[in-house]
Amino acid sequence: MSEQQQKKHNKGGRNPKANPSIHRYVFRLTDEENAKFLSLFEASGAGNKAQFVTSLLFSKPVKSVKVDMAAMDYYTRLTTLFGQFRAVGVNYNQVVKILYRNFSEKKAAAYLFKLEKQTAALAKLCRDIMELTKEFEAKHLNKSGEE
Repeated sequence: MSEQQQKKHNKGGRNPKANPSIHRYVFRLTDEENAKFLSLFEASGAGNKAQFVTSLLFSKPVKSVKVDMAAMDYYTRLTTLFGQFRAVGVNYNQVVKILYRNFSEKKAAAYLFKLEKQTAALAKLCRDIMELTKEFEAKHLNKSGEE
């Protein structure tokens, strides 16, 4: 059997690339240059260093992703607080049902009055949180992508 016929029978492995990268270039960096290169590479979010270097050489846009841990922490805590607000709402509904079921109309109304005061304070707290969130987003989160 000839070599060409053997290759046709063996179909294992990866399909060959249409345009493989076969040319290789080597360059050396100092410690400072390497540190800067690695920080730029990590900020770019490129898949590998070769992709990053070719995008820089051929003026392709390099994407830079910055994660603000303070903003992530703020939103994590805000999400937790939202879950607690939902739990308070469920408890509120249960308390109102129990009040009307177990107490007279007059006594239930007296307890509901106290509950309404607490609910008003909770609503004010919610408005304050929303205002602080808007202020935080305006100061610390740059939505337009400019820095």
